[in-house]
Amino acid sequence: MKKSILAAAFGALVASAAVITPASAASHSVSACLITKTDTNPFFVKMREGAAAKAEELGVELKTFAGKIDGDHETQVAAIETCIADGAKGILLTASDSSSIVSSVQQARDAGLLVIALDTPLTPIDAADATFATDNFLAGELIGKWAAASLGADAANAKIGLLNLGVSQPTVGVLRNQGFLQGFGIELGNPNKWGDETDPRIVGNDVTAGTEEGGRKAMENLLAKDSEINMVYTINEPSAAGAYEALKSIGRENDVLIVSVDGGCPGVQNVADGVIGATSQQYPLLMASKGIEAIAAWAKDGTKPTFSEGKNFFDTGVALVTDKPAEGIESISVKEGMDKCWG
Repeated sequence: MKKSILAAAFGALVASAAVITPASAASHSVSACLITKTDTNPFFVKMREGAAAKAEELGVELKTFAGKIDGDHETQVAAIETCIADGAKGILLTASDSSSIVSSVQQARDAGLLVIALDTPLTPIDAADATFATDNFLAGELIGKWAAASLGADAANAKIGLLNLGVSQPTVGVLRNQGFLQGFGIELGNPNKWGDETDPRIVGNDVTAGTEEGGRKAMENLLAKDSEINMVYTINEPSAAGAYEALKSIGRENDVLIVSVDGGCPGVQNVADGVIGATSQQYPLLMASKGIEAIAAWAKDGTKPTFSEGKNFFDTGVALVTDKPAEGIESISVKEGMDKCWG
């Protein structure tokens, strides 16, 4: 399907580790773990590739773990326990539940491991030694501002569907959602959660697990509440592709504006094809490679990562990708986005 984001064809790594650097473990003095939410989402596939390449370059033994689905908290806890028992020097973690994982992260830190959150900050953010991530609030804010500018006067009467990640409201999903709403001009309730806003333009929230099928079902649920939705925010590009298919099934694919976050090559292509109006591009390869560098430095002399100036995390950057730029909102073209995309 041309306008569908296909999951990368990788076998599940659930509850078991895979050494993805070619040299034998015996030749390494430093070992590290990468624990992602899934191993099928192209974002995490690319993150794993980035970590593997940097680990090979630096002579680090890398083991990878992933949940069965986004939200599989128990498998991530088991992976942390395995990494501690195996004597790893550090863990790179994209947490499915950014609050509940904190006690396990503390056990790893107490055992002397450096724990770096990738993409999804923990709650609180300083529960990890460092966070390497997109400024997810800014990513949402960019697509929110662009959407409002693109709708013009019609933004005042928009009917908005919000397709989020999961009911546990991991930080990455909250930040993007709240950034979008603020960018669109909607007053926030508690900025640390979504769903308590009172603006009548919001039709509702639903969750997608970050998948295409989840996006389709969530879009169907929201359309059942109000079939006239004309503005859709999505947590990521797979869920945006699913939302588009749900809209297409009722003949509304051309009169609903969809915005998203990720910047993978299939998603950028969907911007080119008109499935997505604009997306905020993030850079998982950089997150992962910087994370491996940090673990290697920690193992060498105890050096901890530094943060970006004025922030409490290391910002790996974001860019708005669209071929319909809006005045006053910085963006890059689809061509530029394709040059920088992944997956």
